[in-house]
Amino acid sequence: MKASIVRLEQSEQGALGTLLFDGVIFCFTLQPDVLDKERFHIPEGNYTCKRFHGIKYPNTFEVVGEGTKGHSALLFHAGNVETDSLGCTLLGSSVMKLKGFRAISNSGLTFKLFLDYTKNIDEFPLLIIDCYT
Repeated sequence: MKASIVRLEQSEQGALGTLLFDGVIFCFTLQPDVLDKERFHIPEGNYTCKRFHGIKYPNTFEVVGEGTKGHSALLFHAGNVETDSLGCTLLGSSVMKLKGFRAISNSGLTFKLFLDYTKNIDEFPLLIIDCYT
């Protein structure tokens, strides 16, 4: 299985994109934007996603690679707005506004579907591409 995140829109409210598995769109993503001084923005590039077990997130994947050196626990997890992430990738089923902020919705259910989809996988490659206009 190969995964890609294609980031389509960037603003001070985050970098919005889509997560694809083997070229098929799975869900929307929201990550910190490149100008956010408080949160880490994962640069474009090739990464590996490895199964991660932690206290707050007992079952997810961590993004690791050359572009993440000096940072750890860059995870996939549920969340709706950029401030729900310190550098992680939030997953949702649609795009919306939440209290005036760019957001993704149904994040808890979408994250559960992500875990179901990857239940028999411990590692997969991830390509992050920026397609901002």
